[in-house]
Formats: sequence, structure tokens, C-alpha cells
Amino acid sequence: MKPDKSENSHINDNDLSNGLKNHMFWIFGYGSLIWKTNFPFVKKYPGYIKGYTRRFYQFSPDHRGTHDLPGRVVTLLPSTNESRVWGIAYAIDNRDIDNVCAGLDLRERAGYTKKVIQFHTKTNEDQIPSEVTVYIADENNEWFAGEASIQQIASRIAVCRGTSGSNPEYVHKLAAEMRRIAPEEDDKHLFELEMALKSIENSY
Repeated sequence: MKPDKSENSHINDNDLSNGLKNHMFWIFGYGSLIWKTNFPFVKKYPGYIKGYTRRFYQFSPDHRGTHDLPGRVVTLLPSTNESRVWGIAYAIDNRDIDNVCAGLDLRERAGYTKKVIQFHTKTNEDQIPSEVTVYIADENNEWFAGEASIQQIASRIAVCRGTSGSNPEYVHKLAAEMRRIAPEEDDKHLFELEMALKSIENSY
């Protein structure tokens, strides 16, 4: 696999091998971090974590909604040991760890905390991480929205917008990314929500 050349990575080819050997931190994105990193990284790999399910059970009072009308975004819920959540693991160079973590702590400030979880991937390379750091909003945080029907979640998302854009855009981008990086996976909750949201949008 060739070095990542996206605008998010400032590491040049000469620094790549050293960065991969010396970095100490991997971030796993399963929501908007998949397509909107806004931080420098050395390398990225698609993969998954086990024991969790992805659900739109977290309110967003800033990025995809407001304090008065918070949108809904994804968090992870504990599940069976074989449940899989696909996303992207990013390698952060030593020189950038403090700044990246500070930026992500601010970005995920509405209820998310960091956990270290085992990482799995189908990619066959030497530098695959064994563990990744994941931002998870559990049910005890103040912005936890909780369970609701797909239609109820879609109806809320359809009318919400925040500083990062519309809530429907978040759903559509996440669904598109899941089909791209894990086309064989059937993320039922996400895809049913996408269909319900499209139905609402088509009725306007």
C-alpha cells in the first residue's frame, strides 16, 4: 500500500518509515472521523473492533445540532464478542500526539471519553496496530439520547444542523463510507436509518 497522500498528512516519504516505527498512538474513527480527520497522520488502515455496535444514540449539541435542538450522531454500545464495528485506524506521529489529542478532546467534548480497544483488519502489512484509542459516549454522559425507533431518529436528524453541517449529511456520508471500506458488511441500523431519512427528504 502506498503512503497516504491526503491533505491530512504532512509526513513526507523520507519520514514515513521512521514515523511508522516511532509513533505510539492510534486513533480509531467510526463516525465523522472516517471522512473528516482535520489532523495530521502517518498512515491509515480500514478495520474493525469487536464487542460493540454502532448506534445513533448520542445527541450532538454542537457539530450536527444545537443546544436547543441537538442532532443525533453515533456512539458505541457494548454487544456480543463477535459484533463488529468497521472504521479507520490512524497512526499519529510522536510529534503530533499532544496536539492531535487536544484537538480531538475538544471535538468530542459533548460526552465522549477515550477507551483502548483491540483492533482487527484484513490488511496484511507489518505496521498494523494491535490496539486503538476510541472515543465512546456511554449512557452515563449528559448528552446520551438513548434508544428510539428508526423513524423517530430519522425525524429528529432531518431537521437538525450544527457547526459542522447538516445532520442528514452526517448519515449519508457515514453510510457511503461503510459501503466503501466494508462492502460486505450489513450495518442494519445505519442503512435502515439512511432509508428512512431518504423517505423523509423525498416527501419535502
